[in-house]
Amino acid sequence: MYYAIMSTDVSDSLSKRKSARPAHLKRLNQLVEQKRLLAAGPHPAIDSEEPGDEGFSGSLVIAEFDSLEQAQAWADADPYVAAGVYEKVVVKPFKRVL
Repeated sequence: MYYAIMSTDVSDSLSKRKSARPAHLKRLNQLVEQKRLLAAGPHPAIDSEEPGDEGFSGSLVIAEFDSLEQAQAWADADPYVAAGVYEKVVVKPFKRVL
């Protein structure tokens, strides 16, 4: 089943994001290789694909896991969590319709 991992950044998270980004992307690419990633990306803090110094307000990952517990464990182990990028992370089941 798919799960949506919705994360909200702390204030001024850009420098923390930049330092943890390689490890974060490595984990996402593992999901791609396993054909389990539906979508992933950040939410720009302003209405722009390239927000520059404004940075990002959070992230969304939609990926396939065997259970909510596995999705939550994967989210909890995200390098962005360890780096203090996220203020809040919510994991919910996601039903793909289209």
